[in-house]
Amino acid sequence: MSKKTVTIHGAVTAQNTQESVTAAVIRLIDGLYLKNGISDADVAGMSITVAGDLTGFSPDRAIREAGHNVALKCATEHTKDGVNGFIRVTVTAQSDNPVFNVYLGGARALSADLTKYHSIALDGPSGAGKSTVAKAVAKKLNITYLDTGALYRALGLTCLNNGVDVRDAKAVEQCLRDVKVGLDYENGVQRVTVDGVDVTAKIRTPEVSMAASGVSAVPYVREKLLGIQRDIATGSSVILDGRDIGTVVLPSAEFKFFLTASAEVRAKRRFDELTAKGQKVVYEDVLNDVITRDRNDSTRAVAPLKQAYDAVKIDSDNMTADQVVGFIIDYVEGWLQ
Repeated sequence: MSKKTVTIHGAVTAQNTQESVTAAVIRLIDGLYLKNGISDADVAGMSITVAGDLTGFSPDRAIREAGHNVALKCATEHTKDGVNGFIRVTVTAQSDNPVFNVYLGGARALSADLTKYHSIALDGPSGAGKSTVAKAVAKKLNITYLDTGALYRALGLTCLNNGVDVRDAKAVEQCLRDVKVGLDYENGVQRVTVDGVDVTAKIRTPEVSMAASGVSAVPYVREKLLGIQRDIATGSSVILDGRDIGTVVLPSAEFKFFLTASAEVRAKRRFDELTAKGQKVVYEDVLNDVITRDRNDSTRAVAPLKQAYDAVKIDSDNMTADQVVGFIIDYVEGWLQ
């Protein structure tokens, strides 16, 4: 199937120096390419307009020196909406992906499409540390954290308590049809409830983890929880972690990350976490659970675990949680400020 022609817009602000202009325009082009899943080979042409007060260095030269081989044209325009020092880029390309316009820093004021809220999607396999990282990012950025995995765990727990085989889609749907799952926040801490009963302390066992993986493959369950997640994301700036946030739940999220690590590293982290809570577990059993869940999550027919094409991959094998948090915050603030 042939790709369609699309027009993508973007803008960034810079200081009137060669170093600032070069860094800004390359950051913008990298962002446009990442968020739209394109490369130079897909680009038919690129138009650049520069605010009249940016005379220190030409952004088209910066693009050339960075190695981009595309048709370019550059012009100067007057400042707009009180924004000075901006560089505006329009890209015509061949693509099958949804168009995602990119406005960075002070240039965000030039886009009427941007709201005051933004969403961060954090996907990755089981045991990658998504929840730990997402909570810390939410706290540092003062935004809402939504633990989507807790919702699936709560429904998995419900099936376990009712003796339902989570591989039986019809039985799962029948069990959960009238169940009301919700999220509450108490002193900034998220609590998950099932029919009004707090089950937060009961959903972190290996058995519930496997049950969550099973129920998450049931189309009815995903539809049941999709509206809850999207409603929260539209009313505030949020970070969501899960398996398919960037691909299914919030495909238009402004920021997407895919956090991963080797199965062995993730199993060791989970083993240490459970041991610290006083649970008696065997590392080899935890590793087998991680490998099994990876296989289930990545091969299920409905919304499988998958890195979004516009997600930034973070391999945390040799990174601490604090380092991952710092990376995400630096990236997000680099776009917003």
